Parts: sequence; structure tokens; C-alpha cells
Amino acid sequence: MVHTVNGCPLALIFIIVWLLVKAKIDVCKRGDVTVQPSHVISLGSAVNISCSLKTKQGCLQFSSFNKLILYKFDRRIYFQHGHSLSSQVTGLPLGTTLFVCKLACSSNDEIRICGAEISVGVVPEQPQNLSCIQKGERGTVRCTWDRGQDTHLYTAYTLQLKGPKNLTLQKQCNDHYCDHLDLGINLTPESPESSYTAKVTAINSLGSASSFPSSFTLLDIEPTGTLDVWYMRQHIDYNRQQISLFWKNLSLSEAKGKILHYRVTLQEVAGGKATLQNITEHTSWTWVIPRTGNWAVSVSAANSKGSSLPTHINITDLCGAGLLAPQQVSANSEGVDNLMVTWTPPGKAAAAVQEYVVEWRELHPGASTQPPLGWLWSPPYNLSALISENIKPYICYEIRVHALSGGQGGCNSIRGNSKHKAPLSGPHINAISEEKGSILISWNEIPAREQMGCILHYRIYWKEQDSDSQPQLCEIPYRVSPNSHPIDSLRPRVTYILWMTALTAAGESPQGNEREFCLQGKANWSTFVAPSICMGVIMVGVLSVRCFRQKVVVLLLALRPQWCSKEIPDPANSTWAKKYPIVEEETQLALDRLLTDWPTPEEPEILVINKVLHQVTPAFRRSHHPNWSEKGQGVQGHYTSEEDTGYSASSPPPPRALTAETGQGVDLYKVLGSKGPDSTPGNPASPSTVLPVDYLPAHEGYLPSNIDYLPSREPPITDPWEELPQHISLSIFPSSPLHPLTSSCGKKLTLDQLKMGCGSLML
Repeated sequence: MVHTVNGCPLALIFIIVWLLVKAKIDVCKRGDVTVQPSHVISLGSAVNISCSLKTKQGCLQFSSFNKLILYKFDRRIYFQHGHSLSSQVTGLPLGTTLFVCKLACSSNDEIRICGAEISVGVVPEQPQNLSCIQKGERGTVRCTWDRGQDTHLYTAYTLQLKGPKNLTLQKQCNDHYCDHLDLGINLTPESPESSYTAKVTAINSLGSASSFPSSFTLLDIEPTGTLDVWYMRQHIDYNRQQISLFWKNLSLSEAKGKILHYRVTLQEVAGGKATLQNITEHTSWTWVIPRTGNWAVSVSAANSKGSSLPTHINITDLCGAGLLAPQQVSANSEGVDNLMVTWTPPGKAAAAVQEYVVEWRELHPGASTQPPLGWLWSPPYNLSALISENIKPYICYEIRVHALSGGQGGCNSIRGNSKHKAPLSGPHINAISEEKGSILISWNEIPAREQMGCILHYRIYWKEQDSDSQPQLCEIPYRVSPNSHPIDSLRPRVTYILWMTALTAAGESPQGNEREFCLQGKANWSTFVAPSICMGVIMVGVLSVRCFRQKVVVLLLALRPQWCSKEIPDPANSTWAKKYPIVEEETQLALDRLLTDWPTPEEPEILVINKVLHQVTPAFRRSHHPNWSEKGQGVQGHYTSEEDTGYSASSPPPPRALTAETGQGVDLYKVLGSKGPDSTPGNPASPSTVLPVDYLPAHEGYLPSNIDYLPSREPPITDPWEELPQHISLSIFPSSPLHPLTSSCGKKLTLDQLKMGCGSLML
């Protein structure tokens, strides 16, 4: 029958032990390696290593063939022929170094003889900062210390505790990096003033060291509580962030005396690549760290006898998860010194919320130093929190509610005050600048003590200088920053007076400072474009009516300057007729010379005119020699000077007529001036015919009434007035050919029959 120990057969244990002994024997069966003075030496010490072969373990029967080689790890450092080898080694590094002795009987074959490990270390340093605490009145005693530098050797730490009535406790730490021990006992003496003494001793192969004794009593043994820690995270740039830590003081019962300092540790979680530590006497601390990686923080409080257990917090983005943001956050006054904050769960993510954190801070935008931050924790089933810590009346607080779930967080914020009234002063306008036809107003915040609560809106007022009209205003919702706003409703080159006010829920502040400003730039383009479009539409509508279009043309012709288009004088009103007897002979001689000197074409084309000339030019344009042309044939017109315009309508024209090629004399001016409605082309009117009062003089030309008396063909002549100065028409209205005007009875309409009217003038 086989007996078992803890379920393991004794036979199996024996086999395992025998195999281990056999393996040890087999490792060094050919020889031995010895180390002097020891396998463990201090840094900088020398060591002698010897290797020797056992009997009949060499190469054949001749010892001269034995070649012993000493290796340091895989590197050959020494060799010797014979049955033994000895070498001194110095400069070994801290830690463990392996030496191996091998036998070489040929160049290609080496047999392992034996090996040895040499450990290099240092004597342990004296443990420092020994402190002991008890976790509350019912907790156990736990002591911590600083080990000093690493010994690189196995070091044992033994904690001893001595107390009244010959109390002696001792416990050893087996951890390689031991720096704390829990004695596992509870100290409940009859007298709280009883004194206890603790001491820790470090021992390794090279020596030992003990700490100074540390004495304590139950009155100053703990801080027993843990710190309430909160933080803020702010981005600085693309690769840096600022972590601000805050914690609250321990209560008197938890502090167990005066807190001397706080120990803060910030460490990168993944791999522990970076660790930052600091000791501070304040309840806040700020660090700048990389934005990459995951970070965790721990904070503990220390009195004269020890430190509290550290509080650990993982740094995360408190507002990064939008689905976790609490909804419908509100803050209402609960008396002068209290605010009640309420919220609703974050929708579908409500079940994932592990806890809520409500934080608040005085709203001091632009302040150089941030006011203290307050916060409190709330379980996930609570949807309200009463803020009573450091709440003052007439102060605006920024309140934020965080919902935390694992490594994520969502937040929502609101502003609130416990008591408010209208602000004591208005915002101060510090600058007004012009930007692309509008102005940008910038102002300074009202001092915090004069805001008297949370500002809801700003108002900007403006009115024209020296105007009694009501000012215009623009209301702007409050924003923490920036303190500026554009206005684009000011007219250019008008001086305005501007000022501002602020409003809380209780009312409006007095007005701030006044500033004058005149917009120098061009007015808004819409100020000109809109009226221009309207005017264009009206003009198009008006000019689409023929009557108005004719009147506009006549008005423009009347306003046209003389240098632009020289006016042809009215033959009926010209003074030339008064001087006609004097210049008649000279004129006749000039006309005879004109007709005589006009060369006759070799093969003139005969144009037969029956009675009416249908396709003629109705007006003589004032050019160098106005003419009518039709297939190279025409008649030369008559040019009058400006001094002939003095002729009145009652003066009869001279009796002489223009002599044509046929010899038949026709007085063209006479016909134009005196032709009556009953006259025909063959019977010119009497000289006593008087023009009607509403006779219309021609501005561009005139239509002769005796067209039938024009010659049927005229030979080309050289212009006798070629030396006279030419007149170039610069009229903006084209002189297009017009068809002859006819009366309602079918006869040709002459100038003495023409009257001014909307329907008479053709365009």
C-alpha cells in the first residue's frame, strides 16, 4: 500500500529527487570548478577561478593532449594545457556572471567540464523614513520605509515592533524589493499614550544595515482616511496637455495630527515608462505631460508619523463621451448660501453611469489666477446635489455635472447664483474698429464684484450725434469670450454715439462709457444696388411707352450742347430772307457756277420722276455737302449759317428761286416757308403765306415741300463750298433715315402742316 502526502505518492517524490541528484552529478562528472574567496563578492573585488579534471577524464593517456579552456558566458578568456587551470578575474559588473570550463582534445571537439556563477552586489544601505500607521482603530499596523539603492543581491528585511508589557513582534519580508510590511495585528492598549518602537533590518550575503528606531503612539499613528481627489485636463497644443490635481483636507479624526505634506505621483500606465513625483504642502498641483499614453495619479497625506493610503485616479477625458453627458442641468437658489443642482440621466447610456461628479467654480473670466474648485461625488441613482461649500451671494458660478463610466466621461454645464440684482456698472468699450463696411466693438468685462450675479445679455446702443431720436440697440447673449461683436447697420460718414449695458435676471445695469465713431468706408453695397435696380426697372417701364420715350428724346436733344451737334436754322425764321435782295445776285452766280462746273458723266443713267419721289432722305444732315443719293444720282443741298437764325415767322421769303438744270426756277426756301395746305408741287404758295404759331423747326434737318421740283438727274459737280469749315455731328442719337411723312388724305406732309404731339414724332 502506497502512502501519499498531500495527494502526491512517495515513490514519485523519490524518483524526482534521484533525477535531480543524478543531473547534478552528471553536470560536473569530468571535473570541478572552484571560486575563491566566494561565489558572492562586492563590486570591484577580484576572484580566482580554478578548473581541474578528475582521474581518467582527460584525452586518452597523455596529459599533453589536454587543453582546458575558460569561458565567460560565450567568450573565451583563458586556456591551459594539462589537468588543471587557474585564472584571476577582475572588473566584474553588478549582477550574476557565468563561467564555464571546457576540455578540447581536438580542434573541432570541446567537452564541457563544469561551471560556476559569481554574483556581484553591494551591502544594503540603512533603511530611511520608517513610519507605521494603523488603518483606523480596528485596523492593522502597517510600516513603510525607503530601501535605498538596489543591492543586486537577495536581501531580507526584518521588521521588529516593541511595546509596553514586553511586547515584541517580528516579521520578515521575502519580497526581493521589499519596502513595506503589515504586522497583521491590532494595537488596542489600555492607555492611548502608550509608546511603541519599530525598527527594520536589511541583510544580504555581503552584510546588513538597520534603520533608526521610530517611536509612535496611537494618538499620532494614522492618517487613517484617504484623500478626496479631483482633476482638470486642458490641452495646450497638439502634443502637450496640462493636468491640474485638487484634493480636500482630511478631517481631524482622519488626519491624526498635523498634515505636514502631500505626496503626488503621476505615472504612465502602459509599461510605466514615465513616473513623476512631487511633495507639496498645498492642496493642488499642476503638471504638463504628453497627450499620448494613459496616465494615472495617486495622492497621499503624511503627518509626523506616516502617510495615508494613496488615492488612485485614472486620467481620462471628462467630457469626451457625448452619449454620457447628463441632460437638463439646472441650478436654483436654496437660500443665500446654497444652490440646488438637478439633472436627468444621459438617455440610453444611463445604465452605464457608475457615478456623478458635480463641480463648481466662481466665474472670473480673464483672471490671472483661477479661483478654487469645488466638487462632490454622487451615486448613479442620485440626480440632484445640494452645493453648500463656499457659496456666496451675488456671485456667478460655473457648474458642471460629469457622468463617469469606466475610462470615459461626459459632461454638461450651466451658470447659477444664489442671489442676484442688476449690475452696478456697464461694460467699458475699449475699442471700435472698422472692418469691410461694418464696425467691431470690443469691451472689457464688468468687475466680478459689480456683476451682482450671472449676466444673461449685453446690449449695445447707438444713435446719431446731436439726434433726439430713440437709440437703436442690439442684444447679445452672454459669452465667456471673446468680448466683441460686429454691427453692420451704421451709415458711412455719419458720427454715432455708442454705449453698452449688461443684464441679469434682476434687471439692466447703468450705461457704460460712451464712444464716438464715424464709419469712413464705403456704405454697404446693397444701399446702392437696390435703388439702382429699382430705378432701372422704372426707366425700362417708362421708356417702353412710346409717348414718354419720344419726350425723353426731345428733352435730350434740347439739352444737347451746340458743340455736340450744330443746329440747322429754321429757313422760315432766318434773317437771310431779309437780306435776300442784296445777296440774291451773288447767290445766283454761285449756283450757276456750281451747275456749270459739275461734270456730266459719260453715260448718265436717266431717272424718270413722275410726280412723287418715294425713296428719298427726309432730312439733310449737316455734313460738308449734304445730298440725296440713289444709284449715283442726286441733288445738291443748301447750307445756311448760324447768323441766319434771326428771321421771324411773319417775314416773307425772297421771290428768287433756285435754278435747276431744266431752267425752271423754284425758290426752295420760299416753298418751305409759305406752302399752304392746298398747294401742290406745281403751284408754289404766295409770298404772303404766314407760318402757323405751332410750327416746329427742324433740329437735324428739314423736309422740303417741293420735292417734285427737284431735278430728275444731276451731273456730279465739285463742291464750291469745299473751303468752308466742315461740321461733324457728335450727337448721341443716331440719325437714321426716315420715310416721308404723309397726311391723312394721302398727300405729302410739309413742315407748315406739322404740329407737336406725342403721336406725331417717329423714332
